[in-house]
Amino acid sequence: MKVRGDWIEDPATQAVCAALTVAGHRALFVGGCVRNALLGAPVSDIDIATEARPERVLELADAAGLKAVATGMAHGTVTVVAGGAPHEITTFRRDVETFGRHAVVAYSDDIREDAARRDFTMNALYALPDGTVVDPLGVGLTDLEARHVRFVGDAETRIREDYLRILRFFRFTAWYGDPEAGFDPTALSAVAGSVEGLAELSAERVGAEIKKLLAAPDPAPAVAVMERTGALSQVLPGATARLLGPLVHLEGLTGTPPDAIRRLAALGAGEGEARTLRLSKRETRRLALLAELQGAAAGPGELGYRHGAEAARDALLLQGALAGRPPEDAALAAAEEGARQRFPVTARDLMPAYQGATLGAKLSELERRWIESGFRLSKEALLAGAHRP
Repeated sequence: MKVRGDWIEDPATQAVCAALTVAGHRALFVGGCVRNALLGAPVSDIDIATEARPERVLELADAAGLKAVATGMAHGTVTVVAGGAPHEITTFRRDVETFGRHAVVAYSDDIREDAARRDFTMNALYALPDGTVVDPLGVGLTDLEARHVRFVGDAETRIREDYLRILRFFRFTAWYGDPEAGFDPTALSAVAGSVEGLAELSAERVGAEIKKLLAAPDPAPAVAVMERTGALSQVLPGATARLLGPLVHLEGLTGTPPDAIRRLAALGAGEGEARTLRLSKRETRRLALLAELQGAAAGPGELGYRHGAEAARDALLLQGALAGRPPEDAALAAAEEGARQRFPVTARDLMPAYQGATLGAKLSELERRWIESGFRLSKEALLAGAHRP
């Protein structure tokens, strides 16, 4: 079996491989680029494994006229830039001792040892520069074809090495698993017995992983199982998966692309959870707004006018998930229409008849009348009689 794609045939990528192979070293694509190519999914990152030591990789890249950066020498990784794209080259490794996210590793010349320290069998697939797939563990291809997300070796051992692998298990299942086949029972048992280890992880790592999970086409089954194992409450106390499935269904009905922040709001997340996950300021503001708008009494037109088309659509979807029915096309159209409106009256139009608090009150009154009219009242109609305080 061979992997194919523009990325592997790119002359720049082949030049990186040749810098190693002409010197008698192996160059094997590994991990996500191989997995995604076999699945027909986009390939973004190119990782290469070799038995050549990092110092040797730097020498060979320089001799080939390629830009090499010692980005992770302590972990055996050198980044070689070719054709404007980074290629991460990492020396085969084997674990000597592991503790949490950190591990004492030794370089290896054995591809099986390198494969044995990876997280999931579908990520322990390699490919030669010509695309020929190498499956050192003998189960990676079978698991990938079955969409079976399974830990390499003993699941509990893999999780203890890095508790983030609990979240990665759910993320990979959401993206690459077979929804009809269910979850690997051995993995779930190991996860359920290890969820307290999630408390050891940094908020940044957890937040990044949760966002990747929620960006999957349909993360609802994975998040529901997260809730049952206790993993969800560990990373998002108080969150519930109840509304996520209905929201994903409504997104599909309305042709709305997946969005992690909208889905976080469906889990019941708010500003507190945003701080827990170390979301950006923009993401935090948006999440807080969606949490507020889920119970808003304003009509779709007003939602669009006050908060913009995107936030109004998200609010209608969240409200629909809560009510158990999709937002009507007319409501979505009204939200779009409201977002295009601009209130025609300004403070200057009411001065000097109104000043201070009375000016603000009159502006609010006129704006309310204008919104209730479906944005149809003209400036002239609104101002008629308005100059009689």
